[in-house]
Amino acid sequence: MYLSFRESATHYLSYSIYPIVIVGCIGIFFTLLNLSAGIYVSTYMPVFLGAFSVIAFEFLTPHKIDWKPKTSDVTADALFMLVVQVLLPRGLSFVVAYYVLTSLESSSWTLGLWPDAWNIGLQVGLMVLFADFFRYWLHRWMHETRRLWKFHAVHHSPKKLYWLNVGRFHPIDKTLQFLFDALPFIILGVREDVLALYFVFYSINGFFQHCNIELQLGPLNYLISGPQLHRWHHSRISDEANSNYGNNIIVWDLLFGTYFLPKSRHVEELGLLNRSYPLDFVSQMQTPFSGDTDQTP
Repeated sequence: MYLSFRESATHYLSYSIYPIVIVGCIGIFFTLLNLSAGIYVSTYMPVFLGAFSVIAFEFLTPHKIDWKPKTSDVTADALFMLVVQVLLPRGLSFVVAYYVLTSLESSSWTLGLWPDAWNIGLQVGLMVLFADFFRYWLHRWMHETRRLWKFHAVHHSPKKLYWLNVGRFHPIDKTLQFLFDALPFIILGVREDVLALYFVFYSINGFFQHCNIELQLGPLNYLISGPQLHRWHHSRISDEANSNYGNNIIVWDLLFGTYFLPKSRHVEELGLLNRSYPLDFVSQMQTPFSGDTDQTP
């Protein structure tokens, strides 16, 4: 049976969108860096372009029509992105740098143990591998420990996935992430351009993880922690949600037995068991401190 042109285009797009956007944005990063655009422009320009690409494809080829966000969703997620994903990491970096510099009374406070003579691609690959190992176990503990789950439940509260709610984390959760997958590499002495390239991949892959785009990653589902895997992680069914903990890659889930990708069905309901869990920004800052508001998965 022959597919129509539209069906064929949609099919090929579903496989090509992710690699084209990821590779394209990484190419833009190197191009801007080689043009001496500066580290901030070289880093944030491809991230913004990646976000715009994901937004466009959410409109053109949505995975589920009813996952379109409401205005209240966008407002809350924009606040989370600004406060928790932009301002908080900057504040944490400043505090850590100030504390270490003050304690050591030296401007050279990194250990210098990182193999910075390696090719930048190899360095980023090494960072992804080890950062994901730390994040895998932090993420798993967040699900398996009631006290930690109360903070991580904020991230699992949305009943639909779209690109912007990748940033919906409680500040305590984000601080722990910083301590596990950012601070160790800063102290080891990872170069600025390596950290920047890691951030580009980390950010755009995160947009895709939560995106409402009809995507097929094919064999990449055994390497990348992408949307097909991450949607199961946000399932309302506990046995399905306690899986696919990988942040950027999925290899640690494969190794430790938490990989989950059914072939014959799609995830149904997303979110928490407690359907009355508040969804606005202010309430979600307070809820983890107010007692048991959701069952541990």
